[in-house]
Amino acid sequence: MTERTGLFKFGGADVTLQGNPVGPGDKAPDFGVIRAADGTKVSLKDFAGKVLVIASVPSLDTGVCSTETRRFNQEASNLSSDVNILTVSCDLPYAQKRWCGAEGVDRITVASDHYDTSFGLAYGVLMKEKRLLARAVWVVGKDGKVTYHQLCAAAGVEPDYEQAIAAAKALV
Repeated sequence: MTERTGLFKFGGADVTLQGNPVGPGDKAPDFGVIRAADGTKVSLKDFAGKVLVIASVPSLDTGVCSTETRRFNQEASNLSSDVNILTVSCDLPYAQKRWCGAEGVDRITVASDHYDTSFGLAYGVLMKEKRLLARAVWVVGKDGKVTYHQLCAAAGVEPDYEQAIAAAKALV
């Protein structure tokens, strides 16, 4: 398993990212996460034939993650039905469902990587020291290839929403 340091800070300290990094031109790897809304398993195959924006966040119960997830939920209403947005964290699916209900997040898929961290390892964003996901965004085309990727420098840094959404819109 690949381990990388010096790319992401959590609480001001460098953390080790585990897994294989995925970037533009790569085939998006499959994963298995648990959908917060109903506890069912979700994989990359569930979004086949659609453009997919994937956002990984450390925890929905923190300020920046909450802001980011609400923002992507808002952006979803302005996107084609050919675009899906998936937010993944290591929060328990029950906590995610509660958070989504309290925050009115209902236009995107929120899912948990808590059980086996298959997403974090497949995309190279699992923080070894914290067992949380680093903040990152990918855009995957209908062909299953990554066309956009941003790994934020630190947990407290929001992604570039405009670039991610523009990359998704360009694929429709």
